[in-house]
Parts: sequence; C-alpha cells; structure tokens
Amino acid sequence: MTRILLLGPARDAAGVRHDELPGHTVAEVLAEAVSRYGAPFEKVLAVSQVWLNAEPVARDVAVGPHDEVVVLPPVSGG
Repeated sequence: MTRILLLGPARDAAGVRHDELPGHTVAEVLAEAVSRYGAPFEKVLAVSQVWLNAEPVARDVAVGPHDEVVVLPPVSGG
C-alpha cells in the first residue's frame, strides 16, 4: 500500500486528507483513488500536479509501501 496525500480541493472532493491505496505505479494508485472517491475527485485530479516523495513525477513510475503520492491542485487567489 502506498500513502496518498490530498491537498486543497482534492481533499475536499475525496473527503479525506490521506489514505493508503494499493498499486504498483503512481497511475495505479491514482486509478484506485478515482475508484474510491468518484467523479468529483477525478475532475480535480485532471488539473492537478502529482508528486512522489516531494518531487514531481511521471505517472508510470513505480511506487512502494514507503512512498507518498501527493495530489497538488492548482492554487488560485490573490
């Protein structure tokens, strides 16, 4: 299981700040998150950056049990 951290609108859409999800790649973890949290989360994810262990990452990168996937929605305001 890989830890996922959801910030701002991603947290609001999912209803949780963090969770543990199965998957062998970032993409698989995110697919499980979409399955678990539904369409509102999927919509936020589509415009979000995804980081792995505090670094931007491609979605085909492998993950393990000590990794953290972070969903960073765009920030607006002034």
